[in-house]
Amino acid sequence: MIKIPENIKGLIFDLDGTVANTMQNHFLSWREAVSPYGIDFNATLFKSLTGTPRDATILKLNELFNVKMDPVEVGSIKGATFKKMVHETKEITVVADVIRKYHNVLPMSIGTGSTRNGAKKTLEVINMSHFFDIVITSNDIEKPKPDPETFLKCASLMKVNPKDCIVFEDGILGMQAAKTAGMQVIDVNNYFKMEFTV
Repeated sequence: MIKIPENIKGLIFDLDGTVANTMQNHFLSWREAVSPYGIDFNATLFKSLTGTPRDATILKLNELFNVKMDPVEVGSIKGATFKKMVHETKEITVVADVIRKYHNVLPMSIGTGSTRNGAKKTLEVINMSHFFDIVITSNDIEKPKPDPETFLKCASLMKVNPKDCIVFEDGILGMQAAKTAGMQVIDVNNYFKMEFTV
């Protein structure tokens, strides 16, 4: 069981790759969406972009590979492919157990780079919607991770000082965002190993 330090007054969870094991499906749907542009979307590249919202990911790939993908067009292909696989999503039990244990004990929220619809669907599929009244998505912020806005918004809505919050994250950008916000971080990768297969 993951231990929560005693001074913590609020828990913030990233969603994809932290609460829900969606990363393999995200990986495969990104591969499908960008392959017509000759991009080798491999696991290393994917990990470096984890936590980046959809449009920002496409713009970054345009820059890296000198291509001109349309964020709306490629993003909708990615989204549609992911939607076909979403029903296969499972919880990441080591984190889900913390959520069940601290439900109604400490304030909790979700802070994700996912879209509002994507996050809602994922939480429904893994049967965890009822644990979270506060879900901050890419639709609710101006600046995505590594900017701390997502997590600061969570803390504000939970009415907890950022320094009294702990963030559960699997992505490098999310961990940077949490540290910038002055929060403690639990790296979920230390408890759950993500594998990507093509």
